Amino acid sequence: MAVTQSSFGKSREGEELSLFTIGNASGTRVVVSDLGATIVSIFFRDKSGTEKDIILGYDTPEGYYNGTCFFGACIGRSGNRIDKGRFTIDGRTYQLAINDNQNNLHSGPDGFDSRRFTLTGKTEDSVTLSLEDPDLRQGYPGNFRMSVTYTLTDDNKLMLHYTAACDQDTVCNLTNHTYFNLGGHDSGSIEDTELWLAAKEYTPVIDHEAIPTGEYAPVAGTPFDFTTPKTIGRDIREDNEQLKFVGGYDHNFVLQHERSGALKFAEAYQPRTGICMECFTDLPGFQFYAGNFITEGEKGKKGAVYGKRCGFCLETQFYPNSINQEGFARPLLKAGETFESTTAYQFSVR
Repeated sequence: MAVTQSSFGKSREGEELSLFTIGNASGTRVVVSDLGATIVSIFFRDKSGTEKDIILGYDTPEGYYNGTCFFGACIGRSGNRIDKGRFTIDGRTYQLAINDNQNNLHSGPDGFDSRRFTLTGKTEDSVTLSLEDPDLRQGYPGNFRMSVTYTLTDDNKLMLHYTAACDQDTVCNLTNHTYFNLGGHDSGSIEDTELWLAAKEYTPVIDHEAIPTGEYAPVAGTPFDFTTPKTIGRDIREDNEQLKFVGGYDHNFVLQHERSGALKFAEAYQPRTGICMECFTDLPGFQFYAGNFITEGEKGKKGAVYGKRCGFCLETQFYPNSINQEGFARPLLKAGETFESTTAYQFSVR
């Protein structure tokens, strides 16, 4: 099926914004905007044949500009947290904006989530959106060029393929911040969603500011053990210091200490709809976030009202603060080299 393009209003700078809808033979549709290279909707049929939009989002650009949850957005140059917004490359220290306690979160204000991307490629099953980020915008070194290609296959796999290059050594930790609710974006809590995670380790945090300690901690015997499937809500209120620091799950899970091949890292299942999602990545880890800080009464798409734990994220990544942390794989893109990575989400019913 061909990709269709429609209007999505205007950017803050007065530029025309678009929605791109990718459909496949089974009727699955993915809707992406050039505002933030954002995944706006994923429409998939549940076990009764009813079409569900299974991600949280907004109806207008203003919703995305004014929102604080990064719904569906491409995050860059660096996802997650950097301690005190500071890092050193080649002997020079760079300072980013402080926007989360004393730290930088998702690169700060004016991040990729609020930029207009350029359509640079389109096929019958994919769109490629690209962005040029100039030297020292937000504080990062080098003129950075990146693209993300969204491909929807006939077997209902959504693939996100990232490429990036820069003319100076820089940080590159691209991710996507989609909030999934396999019961439908307007169906309330995700605590009854069953989740399996491949990770046998996670990176505990120092305190409520969610900077990792630098340790690799086993999940066995803790609420962080999803190696046997369980509901997201089963252990989320346990008397556990790590859960209390961040109000639930909002931690990095370890897949591999260094970056290597693609792995299946998660499987989520919603019994009410029968919708299942399998997740794959070639990155070292992922942030499992249970939507602990979604604002109560947040007005979403089609009149939906969101709140705490109405969506969950599985953000593939290099670990938080890994540009500064000894022993973590470093998200350093060398001048003249090309970064590539693929994350995929495959949908089915059972």
